[in-house]
Amino acid sequence: MIAYGDRARLGVLVPSGNTVAEPELRAMLPPEVGLVVTRLPLRGSSEAELLGMAGSLETAAGLLADAQPDAIAFHCTAVTTFNPALAEDLRRRIEAATGLPALATSDALLAAVAALGGRRVLLVTPYIEAVHAREVAFLEANGVRVAGGSCMGIAANSEMARVAPSAIAAQARAALASAPDADLCLVSCTAIRSGVVIDGLEAELGLPIVTSNQALAWHALRALGVREPVQGFGRLLGRS
Repeated sequence: MIAYGDRARLGVLVPSGNTVAEPELRAMLPPEVGLVVTRLPLRGSSEAELLGMAGSLETAAGLLADAQPDAIAFHCTAVTTFNPALAEDLRRRIEAATGLPALATSDALLAAVAALGGRRVLLVTPYIEAVHAREVAFLEANGVRVAGGSCMGIAANSEMARVAPSAIAAQARAALASAPDADLCLVSCTAIRSGVVIDGLEAELGLPIVTSNQALAWHALRALGVREPVQGFGRLLGRS
């Protein structure tokens, strides 16, 4: 079925080097919810690159607004978790430039963890240590205890996209082995092929799995007033 967005339309701003978020989001949205995407410059993981992604935010959001979406999401985990205040500023800028409701990946992750009752979470990422540590600090500043996890040390979006789903699953297994009392596993990053491992990992580990693309899809659907469950991507999207 072709998704023309007759029921609702979501606009998404993604890093320029990200090749994974679009296909995963499209698979996670119901056919009647359309997806329109614009890119912002980001290929690496340095502080300058991450903060520079929002340099042309108003222009890019304005281009998305031309397609008349019902909401616009700034979709990059590393940028939106850079510090506790950044996501709010990004949303404010998008809304001021377009007059449309704005969402951020970090908000989606926090809402998803809360909805699934996560209190002691595992955080597994492909990131370099500095980016991973900032996300840990962000989560804990928002009341989410990080009980364990690991990062892969990858800096470039293009390399993140080449990580095999089996390697992501193995990283999650190892994280749980080191913190068996965790109650949720957060597989963070919009640029990794994590969507295909969600159902299998939930069954194997006995924990809810939250990924960045899955959380954004779920959060956006609720913002758009679409509450029907989507099967195949874990407990979160399977909720009504």
